Order: sequence, then C-alpha cells, then structure tokens
Amino acid sequence: MSGGPYDDRGNQDATITNPRGMGEDDPVHAGGHEHPAPGGPFLIGEAMTGGYGRGADILHSCTIAVDRGEIAVIVGPNGAGKSTAMKAVFGMLNLRKGMVRLDGEDITELTPQARVQKGMGFVPQTHNIFTSMTVEENLEMGAFIRRDDISGTLEQVYELFPILKDKRKQAAGELSGGQRQQVAVGRALMTKPKVLMLDEPTAGVSPIVMDELFDRIIEVARTGLPVLMVEQNARQALAIADKGYVLVQGRNAHTGTGKALLADDEVRRSFLGG
Repeated sequence: MSGGPYDDRGNQDATITNPRGMGEDDPVHAGGHEHPAPGGPFLIGEAMTGGYGRGADILHSCTIAVDRGEIAVIVGPNGAGKSTAMKAVFGMLNLRKGMVRLDGEDITELTPQARVQKGMGFVPQTHNIFTSMTVEENLEMGAFIRRDDISGTLEQVYELFPILKDKRKQAAGELSGGQRQQVAVGRALMTKPKVLMLDEPTAGVSPIVMDELFDRIIEVARTGLPVLMVEQNARQALAIADKGYVLVQGRNAHTGTGKALLADDEVRRSFLGG
C-alpha cells in the first residue's frame, strides 16, 4: 500500500521489527502454521482446536504467534473466530487439541489468572474499565498483582497517554470511547506484562482516535514488548503489523508479514475490499 497514513511505520520501521522474526520479504502463504526459529516464538497458540463449553469447535487447528518487539494482528470476516483465538491463548476456553506456550513454557492448562501472573496483559473488547472509579484508581487496580513500587510505571503510562494524566481524578465512565480504551491499555501495562494482548482496541472509535491508538501501540512495541491484537480495521492494522493472520471459519487462511498481506491480490480482494 502506498500513500497511506502508516507508510512510514510498521514493517518499514526497523525499531519494532524483531530480527529473528519472519522478515519483510516473506511471502504470504495459505494456512498458518509457524516455522519458528529454534526455541520458537515468545508466545504461540499452536494448532488450537476448541470452542466454548460443550459446544461445537470454533477453532480448527488454528495457530497464531508473536515474538519480542513484534506487532502481530489477527484479522478476518465477522464470525471468523478472531476473538475466540485470542481468548484461547489467554485461557478463556478449553482446548481440545493444541497447546499454548509462553517464553518456551507450556501454559495450556493454566487459568487466565495464572497467565496474568506469568506475564500476559489482556484487554478485552468491552467492559474493560471500572466506570465508577477514577482514571488513576483504574490504573492502580491494574497493578494488583504487584508488591513493588508502582509509581514509575504509572508515570510511564501517563507519558504514553498524556490525556490520562490530565484526567486522572475524573471518573473513567465520563471519558470518551477513545480515552476509555487508553485507560484499559494503560491498566494492562501496569502489570508490567511480558506480552500485551488487545481484543479490538479501536472498536467504536473515530478514525482520528484509531490512528492515535495505533501510534501508541507502535510505541509499546518499540520497547520490545510483543503485541498481539485482534482488529476489525484490517487494512490499517496490517499496515503497522510485522505479522498478520487472516482467519476464516476458525482456520488460518493466510499468514505473512503485514506488508505482504496488504500486497497480496487474493487477500485484498477477499478481505480488504479490493
């Protein structure tokens, strides 16, 4: 894609590209099983098959992964299983087949709470803030698992999202949609996570706010923190992505770098509106 708002970022920005990752020139390939470097990706949900409760499988041998310093995005049509794949990685549904590994450790059987303790920061799409609490109280709640001084992390979040510092004593429920999302992301960062997982972070926000949120996500990735996100704005998300996964009916349909997926005729025609 040329002339777009993200042409100077994403895969062209070497500061957020893990040199052990896939590289910009990797072609798009059908399916999506990883071919990781020795030791594997930092976080991977591998060949995941499962659904909710005793219901039918929603995921079918689905694989998604992200490495240090990478932004990996999961895109696809409505009902493709994007959020389900994210929840499976976070432990919110039982896998019937497959596994999840974090930093080389098999965490498939761990609860979501235990995965937070291991270093997963997860931001759900909805109900992701305490509306009656102030902005600062929300951020402090994010540090509930910590026993050290959180003041430094709090200042880092305020540097990343300056508007939150201005509104830190205001009830979070009074904020705009975009500001609420900043609170939700900031609260996840307060845990000092090893990986940040975002489920549709720009849902319901204006294009200007979406652009700003993507800027902040890029800044987070530049620190070396892996970012895995589900995103409905596929074209914009792939523009900042080091790695992209296109899901269809719970299966990997296409996998490649964000740049390669944007340039692929079939992906553009089928999923990006031409």
